[in-house]
Amino acid sequence: MKIKAIIFGATGMVGEGVLHECLSHPVVEKLLVINRRPCGVGHEKLAEIIHRDFFDLESIEDQLSGFNACFFCMGVSSVRKKEEEYRRITYDLTIYIAQILANKNPQMTFCYVSGAGTDSSESGRIMWARLKGKTENHLLNLPFKAAYMFRPGYIQPTQGLNNAYNIYKLFMPFYPLWRMLAPKYVGTLNELGLAMIHAVSNGSVKKVLDSQDIRVLADKG
Repeated sequence: MKIKAIIFGATGMVGEGVLHECLSHPVVEKLLVINRRPCGVGHEKLAEIIHRDFFDLESIEDQLSGFNACFFCMGVSSVRKKEEEYRRITYDLTIYIAQILANKNPQMTFCYVSGAGTDSSESGRIMWARLKGKTENHLLNLPFKAAYMFRPGYIQPTQGLNNAYNIYKLFMPFYPLWRMLAPKYVGTLNELGLAMIHAVSNGSVKKVLDSQDIRVLADKG
């Protein structure tokens, strides 16, 4: 099958890496990125919509039909955020967008970048993990063809891209050691992008994937 995908979050580190993998992968035929500012990438596969208010997609809804994949890479840190603020960005916004896409594209596979430590019970003491779990659970119950939750830990950035966070650049030299000592919690951005593509093209038995699962799926292309 050929993939026609929408990417949210392409101006962040993860979204930029997923976009990079999609542009070079032969199974990906068409890409639409929706950003608040230009991603700075030009390619024959790629179209871009600049849209300021992600809580109001009515003016661009007609352009969201005809896709069979969404790679949802948007997200914010919970540092210094109250629960109400973090919930609005993490849960409310994600579900608002996902419901529109499910209605427009019932054959869509939705791939959501969550995080290691996410709390599927929704009842834990850690606020961000509880709300990520709530978001995952809701996404898994929307009427998509399939939905997959990706829970990476530390992500080794892809060389040559622009949006790696500075702290990741400091940690990059230590990646081989961390991969040996804690393989369940580390992986590369290349692996994450490939795993998301393969989830759409080949499917996955697991719906919730940690770093080890992501690595296995990345190798199944």
